Formats: sequence, C-alpha cells, structure tokens
Amino acid sequence: MVMPSQRPLSPNAVSEISPTIPPARVVDAPIAPTAELTATPKRRSFTAKYKLRILDETDSASDTGRISAILRREGLYSSALTDWRRARAAGTLGALQPRRRGPEKVAANPLQTELAKANREVSALRRRLDQAEAIIAIQKKVAALLDEMEPTSECGGRS
Repeated sequence: MVMPSQRPLSPNAVSEISPTIPPARVVDAPIAPTAELTATPKRRSFTAKYKLRILDETDSASDTGRISAILRREGLYSSALTDWRRARAAGTLGALQPRRRGPEKVAANPLQTELAKANREVSALRRRLDQAEAIIAIQKKVAALLDEMEPTSECGGRS
C-alpha cells in the first residue's frame, strides 16, 4: 500500500477548513484534591459485616462475570475473596475481623507483675540498708573519737 504524499497546510488553509472551532480554553485545576490521590496512602481494612455481605453477593452470583463485576465495583482482588471464604469456613465471625499488623502481643503472666513488685521492694530495702549501714559506721567513728577525747580531758583537768 502506497501512502499519498502530504504537504503541510498553510495557516490560511487551516482557517478555511474549520472556521467554527473555538480557541482552546485553559481550565484551572480543582482546589481540593481528588479522593483517589492522597498524600499518604492508607491501608484499607474491612469489617466482618462488609466481608459477609460481599461473600453473600458473590455466592449468589450465577457466573464468574458477575463475580468479577462485584470485585471491580468494590476494588477487591480475588485473593481477598478466597481468604475471606477460608476464614468463613473456619466457622467463627472473629476469623473475618481485620487483624492488626506486626508481631502479636504476648499475654502478660500474672506472676510477672508480682515479681516486678517484689524486685522494686527489694531494691528500696537495699537502699535503706545501705543508708543504715553508713549511719552506723559514722556513729562508731564518732563514739571512738569521743572515747579518745574523754581520757585526755580528764588528764588535762588533773594536771
């Protein structure tokens, strides 16, 4: 196939071809950003009620075309639907609740609080013992000094 040669149009020819085309207008950008674009992305979390509603809708869908239409409408992936079906099959509504990300918190041992309280008490008693021992050591030194001073003052009084 041979392409016809094209020659550039002159400015006068453009005005002759389409005289009714209005000049381009500049439209200002919207002041508020759209909901689709946010400054910081946020992870979506779904309630158990929402998950059950979507599962009921997809279960009642007769063919895969309707299921994929539901997924597109809700912005979901089929893998999420599969995970939700497994959780529902687990038998509890709690399995469908969104889980917190990160390491799971270990339940606190009740004996751990008693141990911490006992350790605080022991450290407070050790501080008091150190203070008492320091006071006793000072009292012994003062008593020794007073014992040394008594005989010299008696000797000095008799002389």
